[in-house]
Amino acid sequence: MLTGLGFGLTSAVITTLGLMIGLNASTGSKLAVIGGILTIALADAFSDALGVHVSKETEKGAIAKEVLAATGFTFLFKFIFALTFVVPVIFFSLSTAIIISIVWGLSILSLLSYFLAKSQGQSRLESLGEHLVIAIAVLLLSNGIGSVIAKYFN
Repeated sequence: MLTGLGFGLTSAVITTLGLMIGLNASTGSKLAVIGGILTIALADAFSDALGVHVSKETEKGAIAKEVLAATGFTFLFKFIFALTFVVPVIFFSLSTAIIISIVWGLSILSLLSYFLAKSQGQSRLESLGEHLVIAIAVLLLSNGIGSVIAKYFN
């Protein structure tokens, strides 16, 4: 369950926010952003779950029950957390929804980082910083790519 939670939640936050920011920068379309979120929630959740499944199967001494649990929980957490990002897009303007989603996503990632570091006896600040720097880099790059797409293909 913890593998599915950690991987599914992290992937949902970073992938969904990156997609939302990129689509917003390139199209500015609520429809495109909602379609992207729903696609991520389903297709990427299956993809990530299969990736975790295969990864777990390659571990020496893998137990089938644990492999299936990690697979199922990865899908479930990725699917549910990715879907949470559609709520602000439905109820707010796209620019406001993007801000709300960034705050929501980075908050979730921060909480996960904090509890993970605490459970592993690691520096909470170092873990939080590392994870947030990577997430913010992805968001900035996604915005840049979306802006370039809008400039050259619009």
